Amino acid sequence: MAEVVYINGEFVPKAEASLPLFDHGYLYGDGVFEGVRVYGGRAFRLDPHLERLLFSARALAFHTEGLTLDSVRAAVLETCRRNDHAQGYIRITLSRGTGLGLDPSHIDTKPRLVISTQQLALYKPELYEKGLTMVTCATRVPSPDAIDPRIKCTGKYINNILAKMEANRVGAGEGLMLNAQGYVAEATGDNLFVVKDGLIATPPPSAGCLKGITRQAAMDLAGEAGIPVREENLTLYDVYTADECFLTGTAAEIIPAVSLDDRVIGSGAPGPVTRRLIDAFRAHTAQSGTPVG
Repeated sequence: MAEVVYINGEFVPKAEASLPLFDHGYLYGDGVFEGVRVYGGRAFRLDPHLERLLFSARALAFHTEGLTLDSVRAAVLETCRRNDHAQGYIRITLSRGTGLGLDPSHIDTKPRLVISTQQLALYKPELYEKGLTMVTCATRVPSPDAIDPRIKCTGKYINNILAKMEANRVGAGEGLMLNAQGYVAEATGDNLFVVKDGLIATPPPSAGCLKGITRQAAMDLAGEAGIPVREENLTLYDVYTADECFLTGTAAEIIPAVSLDDRVIGSGAPGPVTRRLIDAFRAHTAQSGTPVG
């Protein structure tokens, strides 16, 4: 059976799915989005993802009167059901509307909701055993006083793409992005954590990082394991001299990072805290989530 894509209430064969030429998300990056993972027929932390989608849209003043958490959830689950999608990735995108020109008062501001399913593997399986190498990127994250980092919007990610290209050019597994003040913000597609003397630290959203859903899951699991976690500003020195480092994200899950800028982090191999959290995360995703069948 051919897979379908949900577009504003209609299910369209994926091969035929299209957007209007003047969709504001396409023209100006004027959209918000979420990526959700499905494990064993359950969508992991679906409601927190959808709440962030709607909060992001509200923060950008989208006209979302007809969209509710219940209605978007129902559309996501029906898309998964029609595609028999029990394992993989769900992409949810909401654009402001349709029309040429920046001024939203001159366009059709009915938002366009698009939901699709696919398979996605961000990193090779062996990297979860060996760990990622990282480099610090010249491209900085946008300042929080320009756009709040808690808003997950499409246009902002051009910075992350440019930073990822920097990492690719030198063959690094991931790129680390700083903010304008020189503090660590996030990796190009993931949140960053360091472990030092048995304590876990991660940058706060005010440093310019996304308040990630998997980030929060890792913090919850660490708390359940009795491992202290704190949000604080981190410098490159803190990463260079950490005992362990790991990244989190919907696509990445939890993955070790073992070097930054040719400095070995800790022993140069995934550490015990990181491995413990990876195991806890895999067990957690195997038994929690919203059924999609």
